[in-house]
Amino acid sequence: MHLTMLLMTLTLLWPVGPPPPEILRGWEPPPGPYAAGHRGVDLAAPPGTPVLAPAAGTVTFAGPVGGRGAVTLTLPGTGAPPLRTTFTPVTPLVPQGTQVSPGTRIAEVTENPHCPRTCLHWGLLRGDTYLNPLSLTTRPASRLLPLTPGTF
Repeated sequence: MHLTMLLMTLTLLWPVGPPPPEILRGWEPPPGPYAAGHRGVDLAAPPGTPVLAPAAGTVTFAGPVGGRGAVTLTLPGTGAPPLRTTFTPVTPLVPQGTQVSPGTRIAEVTENPHCPRTCLHWGLLRGDTYLNPLSLTTRPASRLLPLTPGTF
């Protein structure tokens, strides 16, 4: 199933907020699997901010990775292999194997030098392929304004 069509069938929320958080650093996919890049987005969030499940899923990992707390949420019905969304640095609040609904508190943001300000790093994968997690969000449609004021 094409990702755009798939996303229309999911109930999606921002993992922190409302309102939608400030994006401190966007998704910068690497040119190759081992090249430098930013394989997710950094969302402004102070320590202690609740991290919410953006969609229904199963917590398939909750624990430390490289000295940071991490949570992985696998989204059922999203193809083979299913989409997985990841969150770091966090303190997990639910154990591996927990099934959650959208909006369930799954973790809390912790301090880490990953960002100049405290942030939540949010990732999205299908198998070993990183995707832009912002594709899971809904944003208002763009609207072009006239060049000359008063010409609506």
